[in-house]
Amino acid sequence: MKFTIVPVTLFQQNCSIVWDEASKQAAVVDPGGDLPRVLAHIDRAGLRLEKILLTHAHVDHAAATAELAALRHVPIEGPHPEDQFLIDDLEQQARRYGFPPSRSFVPTRWLDEGDEVTVGTGVLQVKHCPGHTPGHVVFYSAQQRLAFVGDVLFAGSVGRSDFPRGHHGTLIRSIRERLFPLGDDVRFMPGHGPMSTMGMERQSNPYVADRLFTPRPSDSG
Repeated sequence: MKFTIVPVTLFQQNCSIVWDEASKQAAVVDPGGDLPRVLAHIDRAGLRLEKILLTHAHVDHAAATAELAALRHVPIEGPHPEDQFLIDDLEQQARRYGFPPSRSFVPTRWLDEGDEVTVGTGVLQVKHCPGHTPGHVVFYSAQQRLAFVGDVLFAGSVGRSDFPRGHHGTLIRSIRERLFPLGDDVRFMPGHGPMSTMGMERQSNPYVADRLFTPRPSDSG
């Protein structure tokens, strides 16, 4: 499985194009906007777009979803149904943050913990990782040791939890209980900024590093 990143929107969101090298079947992960640039990459590489994958429904990740689905007649998979309230609010989100007009939709397939999605012959496992939004999911390729984590985890940081129905404690548990166990060698593509590895974040991330959760020796002697 191959992938490339196309930064989109005013927020420079990492929209990912993922494809199966043998079949040239592709998916777009989080089409937040700038569709001409995204489609130019797909067409230039000779790829056949077969679906849209969504980690969550904030406007910078999902604003162009309905438009892309209509343009290329492809299904929408994800996020988890707990994000439907954000999908319903996409038009308002777009106005609020100065985005081009957006419209709501109903995903072709909702996703949950333990589900799988395919891109050609490639398989991505679905991890439900709430906290940034209640319906946030992560896509993980066990074969490639690669995860697309949206706004759950970043290089040196974690996602915000002060949006509607966000929760910091839930976010931290999602990272430590569902992402870190994937393995230190697993690379991840965050929704913004550079790639990192689970091991690097376990070692140095100021919000979720292992040292922050290791019991301190008793001072009682």
